[in-house]
Amino acid sequence: MRIRPIALALLAPLLAAVSLSVAADASVPTPPAGWTTVWSDDFDGPNGSLPSGSNWIIDTGHGYPGGPGNWGTGEIQNYTNSPNNLSLDGTGNLRITPRRDGAGNWTSARVETQRSDFKPPAGGVLAIESRIQMPNVTGDAALGYWPAFWALGAPYRGNYWNWPGIGEFDIMENVNGINSVWGVLHCGVNPGGPCNETTGIGASRACPGSTCQSAFHTYRFEWDTSISPNQLRWYVDGQQWHSISQGQLPADTWTNMTSHAGYFILLNVAIGGAFPDALNGPTPRASTVPDKPMVVDYVAVTAKGGTTTPPTTPPTTPPTTPPPGGSSAYSTLQAESYGQQSGMGLETTTDTGGGQNLMQIGNGDWALYRGIDFGSTAATQFVARVASGAAGGVSGLVEVRLDSRSNAPIGSFAIANTGGWQSWRSVPANMSSVTGTHDVYVTFTSGQPADYVNLNWFTFTH
Repeated sequence: MRIRPIALALLAPLLAAVSLSVAADASVPTPPAGWTTVWSDDFDGPNGSLPSGSNWIIDTGHGYPGGPGNWGTGEIQNYTNSPNNLSLDGTGNLRITPRRDGAGNWTSARVETQRSDFKPPAGGVLAIESRIQMPNVTGDAALGYWPAFWALGAPYRGNYWNWPGIGEFDIMENVNGINSVWGVLHCGVNPGGPCNETTGIGASRACPGSTCQSAFHTYRFEWDTSISPNQLRWYVDGQQWHSISQGQLPADTWTNMTSHAGYFILLNVAIGGAFPDALNGPTPRASTVPDKPMVVDYVAVTAKGGTTTPPTTPPTTPPTTPPPGGSSAYSTLQAESYGQQSGMGLETTTDTGGGQNLMQIGNGDWALYRGIDFGSTAATQFVARVASGAAGGVSGLVEVRLDSRSNAPIGSFAIANTGGWQSWRSVPANMSSVTGTHDVYVTFTSGQPADYVNLNWFTFTH
């Protein structure tokens, strides 16, 4: 949602640009001793290609389906999946480039990780890091530029109205070409609350050595559960400059933003909106110059210490179906066994076990499964067997709703191209605890009109 800090006292003085000789591309660094890589992307690939669909979801338009307009921030650009706004440069970098057409309409790009489970191992530390050069534009020409590297709590997906309680970590933000990096925590309630929303708890500083705009800098966020109280820390080029302690916040606020499945990571360049406008009045202006990219060398997530419970490997074959007598949530719920459905067809599957799958599902499609018995011990996870041959940049959500299609999803996951319409994978998703017997709706939501997924079967686990 990103409504940003407007406390002008945080502004660091502008520094003169300093030339720095630095490689445009560096490999993802080997983690220091004691740290392990959880996930990374080096953005290697052909010039003009989109980032990996296995790693990234490309957001499009002016907001999530059913979510706040203009992404909740007042930004004016239209996000696209066009290589004109979003592409690899062939030398190991991702470029997000705002453009303006002859009529004055702005376009740009925003991506978020497919994974939404980034959190520290119990009693350990998680780090989220990227090496970035902000758009190299300053002064009047930069008014309205708003590049960011940040993370949102997983429950935001499929809901879009639970911000800021689910948590937001702004690792790097910048506006209007100012030589400063902002770091902000958003939490609690809006407006006001313990995080002073919509401002958040933030700080800023100038980039070390060279300006943020003229060179690459490394931005890092650490979430440390190895100490009590836990701590959040922000770094630029290895220098810590902001921290927040668990002890600064009410216990329920901290729990709400840390006890869910984890976080997903975002990169974007917005144009206009609450934060740049707060510092310099309405933006962008006629003087604002388009075509200045944010250049991202890599993104890496690492962890150290603690105890990690090995993730449950999603099944590749359907679970054993229980004896006749009822539709158990913990049995194989074949996609074709719906009571009602809208928008989908059936085809023979090549997946293990044979049978049929629902085919080439798109935004607004749904299927109903009546009288699913969850029993008295709560189900907490949803696993679906899915495949996708969607084009690059096309993705969407697979959601579970109970008793009515108008009810909010209790769980969801995002899916993009898996390698083909019969290239199957089992995808797990955490969800709200469920007991008793319910009608289950599997619904599908996407920001693009194209079909994006096939469904073979699903099940629930404790």
